[in-house]
Formats: sequence, C-alpha cells, structure tokens
Amino acid sequence: MNPTLLCLAIAMTAVCTSRGADPTPINLWPGTPPGETGRFEPEHDTSVPGHDLIAGRPIIRLGDVTVPTMTVYTAPADRATGTGIVIFPGGGISILAYDLEGTEVCNWLNSIGVTAVLVKYRVPVRPGREKFAAALEDGQRAVGLVRSRAAEFGIDPNRIGTLGFSAGGGLSARVCASAGAPRVYAAVDAADAVNSRPDFQVLIYPGDLIVPRTLTLSPAVSVTPSTPPTFLAMAQNDPVHVEQVLAYAIALQATAVPMELHVYPTGGHGYGMRPTKHYVTTWPARLADWMRSRGLLEAAAATP
Repeated sequence: MNPTLLCLAIAMTAVCTSRGADPTPINLWPGTPPGETGRFEPEHDTSVPGHDLIAGRPIIRLGDVTVPTMTVYTAPADRATGTGIVIFPGGGISILAYDLEGTEVCNWLNSIGVTAVLVKYRVPVRPGREKFAAALEDGQRAVGLVRSRAAEFGIDPNRIGTLGFSAGGGLSARVCASAGAPRVYAAVDAADAVNSRPDFQVLIYPGDLIVPRTLTLSPAVSVTPSTPPTFLAMAQNDPVHVEQVLAYAIALQATAVPMELHVYPTGGHGYGMRPTKHYVTTWPARLADWMRSRGLLEAAAATP
C-alpha cells in the first residue's frame, strides 16, 4: 500500500476505535419540521448485509428520515481549535451514508481538533416538493442553530464551516448560495435570525451543482463574492462527473473567492474517508493542509 494511504488507514483505525458511545442527537426543529405529512416508514438502515461494501466494509444507508437531528462531536479539550464543521452526508437525497460520510468523518475531525456536527437531514425527496427543498430547510436550520449555540459547543461563531459529500455537497453549496436571503421556511425561534452563511465549505465528490451534461452551474448554487472559501476534491472517473467541481471552481475563480481544487485520475465515487489503492482517498491530508494554511487548526484567540 502507498505509504500515505497506510498512514491514513492507521490513523482512521485509531480514531474509530478510540471513542465511546456517540453523543446524544439534538432535534433540529422544536416541533414538526416544515411541510411534513408523516407519509414515510420509520427510519431504518436500507443496506443489504454483504452487498455494496466500501473498502471491504459495510456502511449504514439510512432511509426514511423524518426527524432531522444534529449530533455534536466535541473536539478533545487538549487539542480543540474552536473550529466547527457541519457535515452533510450524501446519498442522492434518497438515503444518508451515515457512517461512511458522517460518524467516521466526525471522529477524524476530532483528531485534528475540530468539533464536528453531523446533520441527519430529511430523505427521501418529499412528494410534490423540489429535490432539495426539505434538505435545504434542515441545512439552513442546522448552520444557524450551531452558530446560535456556538459558545455552548466550544466553537468560534466565525469559524463554522460545512462539509458535504455527493448530494450533501450539493446541499452545502445551496446553503452557501442562499445565505443572506430570507430563510426558505418561516422562522420558528431566535436561532432562525442568526446568520446561516458558513465561513468556509468543503465539497467532496459533490453532485447537483451543474445543469446535466454541461459546465453550467445550476442557479441554485450560484457563486457570488460572498460565497465562502471552498475546498473541492473529486476523481476524474467519477460517474457523477468531475465537471461538477470544475464548473464550481471556474465560478469561484471568476468571482475571486479563495479555493483549492484537487482532481485525481481514478477512485470513482462514494469512498468517504476510507483509504483504498486510489490516491483520491488521501484527500483528508490535503484538507488538513488547507485548513492549517487558513489558520483553522490553530486555537482560536480567547474573547476578551
């Protein structure tokens, strides 16, 4: 195995085996989420044992999510930086790859001093609603709620980013694009008056950024000077199409938004942070470099 991949594999194993029970989820909404009608089955893992393994291991494919939550994985006190990242797993707005692109990522972020907030947003698509409608409501709500409770979570309110995989990347880009405009739902409490713009974003093999079969960005993910600094990574042979990150990066460049783009020749889609023979799975090391270069892995200065 490539030495870099071996080091990542050892680090991931240590991180994943060093934690105890997961922290308690927090409901995103004080009551019924916007537009919910109760048409879905109880939340459950849709995976078939022994099928569709990733890096030789199964994953949790969570379906029929009707009670959206966020779960805060607090960075250890001896290495906490004050930086927080809100995580949106992928799954095509059909399921959530809840461990592969969720809990495993939280554990790794904790290892580098970052507090991670894992969002369980609503899937699948709600009948009669646009694909990202419910997910965007949950995404905006999550970022605003985290910022409103930043002191409680040990996070600097000016160092809150988002990290999205696949459709979760499309959700992150939509949260960024909609920041500064009124929320897409009626406010339910004071947290909805708090700024929902991430201070930076990370898009890993994102989907739903472009008009299909073009290099044209979807209007839903428009890039402006207020779009936050962005890190992007994707494989050239990804079946979701590398044009997703190429088009987004071109728009960021044209708008002078700081960004870093990594395109790797092979690796496909949906590998999360699990090391494989493909060099694309070294992206976490590149992300740590990028965050370090932006001062996000240095302890935040104490507020007077």
